[in-house]
Amino acid sequence: MSRRDTIVAYADERLKDYQQLALDIHAHPEVSNYEFFACEHLSDMLRKEGFDVKTDVAGHRTGFDARYASGKPGPVIVFLAEFDALAGLGHGCGHNLFGATSSLAAACLKQVIDQVGGEVRVYGTPGEEGGENGSAKGSFVREGFLKDVDAALCVHPGAGVHTLTTKTLGCAPVDIEFWGKAAHAASCPENGINALNALLMTYRGIDALRQHCTDDVRIHGIIVNGGTAPNIVPEYAKGKFYLRAATAPMMKKIYEQVEHIVEGAALMTGAKGRMQPYQNIVENTVVTPSFDAVYQKHLEEFGEHVRPIEPQDEMGSSDVGNISQVVPTIQPHITISEQVVPAHSEEFKAAAKSPLGLASIGLGAKVMALTALDLLEDPELLAKIKKEHAEAVKAQ
Repeated sequence: MSRRDTIVAYADERLKDYQQLALDIHAHPEVSNYEFFACEHLSDMLRKEGFDVKTDVAGHRTGFDARYASGKPGPVIVFLAEFDALAGLGHGCGHNLFGATSSLAAACLKQVIDQVGGEVRVYGTPGEEGGENGSAKGSFVREGFLKDVDAALCVHPGAGVHTLTTKTLGCAPVDIEFWGKAAHAASCPENGINALNALLMTYRGIDALRQHCTDDVRIHGIIVNGGTAPNIVPEYAKGKFYLRAATAPMMKKIYEQVEHIVEGAALMTGAKGRMQPYQNIVENTVVTPSFDAVYQKHLEEFGEHVRPIEPQDEMGSSDVGNISQVVPTIQPHITISEQVVPAHSEEFKAAAKSPLGLASIGLGAKVMALTALDLLEDPELLAKIKKEHAEAVKAQ
């Protein structure tokens, strides 16, 4: 049996177990830093597949690192696994499928890696949707988990059509806070310093800044604390904002401009202001077309086709961008619904446990494992991909 046939046969043999795992995770939705069920069950599955698994890694108690090294030298290939849910909604982004697909892909590649050499890993990265200690991929990069990695792969559930890896916006999730001085708003307002006024000035300042931003910039936020009672001058106010941009230099510029707005609001009101990230900053995704071309080739072998990227495909953010800044990375979208339904919706949540959604685990695992096999078997192809990726990073 050829290596390709071995991978496809193993995916078919093990598919039902991974489908059940995806359904179990769907039934136990967990948000960032609390994905205990998903972490445990994905880790246990990979241990049964023969991987050496460590949990509580990279500063994330629900993160994991699963590895299998062959007895021969060769490239290190990583499959990225997401498994967090959305607060209040559940698996409306399909990460129950995401983690299962990456794990099955790694298990399939493991069946042939002893023949070709190298190492296969699965990095379980919590909190892609943000939240407490969210966007874990940034931590995996910072803590050195990608230093010896040659390439990273994952597929994200999508709707309506398959697409290849898209550029995404970097995103800095920040808290903006002001501290003033409480006073009775009727009897002695002159003694107060209004923290809410400072936050509202910041909000209006950001609105004014938007008029002078390039099309790739997005800034949006909410007020989460505006005071305690109408008759008390607010001594504390807090907002949460996302600052997004297509490149790291533009992100730096926007970040500094918003900091200046915060400083100005503090000066105008007399309040003390502070802006700081409340989780890892998410970086923009660097696309490596020759890497996606390998994935597309194998996807088409199964009778599937991809839709060309459209502008709206590139306006979101994902911490896969952090990985893509340091190693060649792909994150195509694989359809789980024949109808176009919005992500982060009840319809998408239903698709994440539908027959087509569950079937996507097998298709995605096969295509990713075969893509990774090409990189292991063809040093010239891997070198080409790495060179193209380095040039794309530099071109930013």
